[in-house]
Amino acid sequence: MSKLWNIAVVGATGAVGEQIIECLEERDFPVGTIKYLAGAGSADQILEFKGKAVMVEELNQDSFSGTDIVFFAAENEISREFCPFASKAGAICIDSSSAWRMDSDVPLVVPEANPHAIAGYTRKGIIANPSPATIQMVVALKPLHDFATIKRIVVSTYEAVSGAGKKGIDELHGQITSMLQGLPVDSEVYPHRTAFNCLPQVGVFGDNGYTEEEMKLANETRKIMEAEIKITATAVFVPVFYGHSESINIETQARITAIKAMELIGRAPGCELVDDAFNQEYPMPINAAGQDLVHVGRIRQDDSVENGLNLWVVADNIRKGAAINAVQIAEILIEKYLK
Repeated sequence: MSKLWNIAVVGATGAVGEQIIECLEERDFPVGTIKYLAGAGSADQILEFKGKAVMVEELNQDSFSGTDIVFFAAENEISREFCPFASKAGAICIDSSSAWRMDSDVPLVVPEANPHAIAGYTRKGIIANPSPATIQMVVALKPLHDFATIKRIVVSTYEAVSGAGKKGIDELHGQITSMLQGLPVDSEVYPHRTAFNCLPQVGVFGDNGYTEEEMKLANETRKIMEAEIKITATAVFVPVFYGHSESINIETQARITAIKAMELIGRAPGCELVDDAFNQEYPMPINAAGQDLVHVGRIRQDDSVENGLNLWVVADNIRKGAAINAVQIAEILIEKYLK
């Protein structure tokens, strides 16, 4: 009988936490005990794991005794405060916030791209999950980078409101309902209305004019790919509930044809090629929602540069872009490092 592991999920009542729990069930992760943790306002709720009731406990410094792996699906401040307590208790943290991503002692991992980096968990007992937008871009570009070496990336993202969790989903739903009824619309989660609108601000602006999300796309990609690729990004919220879309332009050192790129994407782990323009088949959020793969299509040459390609990349930002990536990290961790 394979070993069972004691698991905790911090932020179990949130959108990402709920999806992590679902993925652990579906992928039959070898769970011994499971503990659901959240803030005081969510404590005492009753959730389930494989048909059995599990009460949500209030998160505190002593929550991690006897736990092997802790999935953090909470705000940055929670991860910064409580990951060290979990590590001190002997647990390994897999954190989906941005709190630890650029820490040089914390591996930032996309299993399809740099699974070897997981070995670095021993330095702080923490493994960081990249941002969903970075995950899907890296999964799509890694096979192309391995073949032809990417020099430059220009990416524009069209991001679902679930990037802000349940509160973003609820706000868009409420705004659409109000507008259809001719009622006033309030915006509290985002600085402007997201219903029937595009909002070119994902995160706060930095002194350089780029938002946090745009800088994450650049910095996280370079760390994961272990390459000094030139990257510029524009991130936009669109009125979609689930599924980030990305228009990606790459310039490579060696030439790679669109046909070759399709071949590489078609057999790459974590990717699904959806590219039949004549039959109007291409990646869309409505088809990627609830799926585990990154959908890649609209692959075509960019004739404005010597070695250029354009791609359209879509993935479920909650499931693939957070939960599946985190659970895949845990699967590699127990298979290769915690035997």
